[in-house]
Amino acid sequence: MKSFLLSERLRSFRYAFNGLWVLLKTQHNAWIHLIATVAVIGAGFFFGIRRDEWCWLVIAIAGVWTAEAFNTALEFLADAVHPEKHPLVGKAKDAAAGAVLISAIGSVAIGLLIFGSYVAALFQ
Repeated sequence: MKSFLLSERLRSFRYAFNGLWVLLKTQHNAWIHLIATVAVIGAGFFFGIRRDEWCWLVIAIAGVWTAEAFNTALEFLADAVHPEKHPLVGKAKDAAAGAVLISAIGSVAIGLLIFGSYVAALFQ
């Protein structure tokens, strides 16, 4: 077993941040997620939501970003293993994209549940 080295742990953060940069640089949907993330955080501050509501939003945001990152990783790996079009690779990519959609729909539902009453109060 390798010994614990702080320098190696710090290097792993560099790889993780590089992965986030690749995600933002190569995936158009990541930009949509970024805009939505900024909008939701802005709305949270605007409405002064409660701590428990922030917790739900953080979970929702993290879930979408995690799904998008895994989807991107699967796409890169599938393209490296089988660069030409293949029906099973296509199915795997579609399933991964479906996972992102599921997490996005769930996040929208959480957003509606949290912000619905705040928005309604603006119109009363």
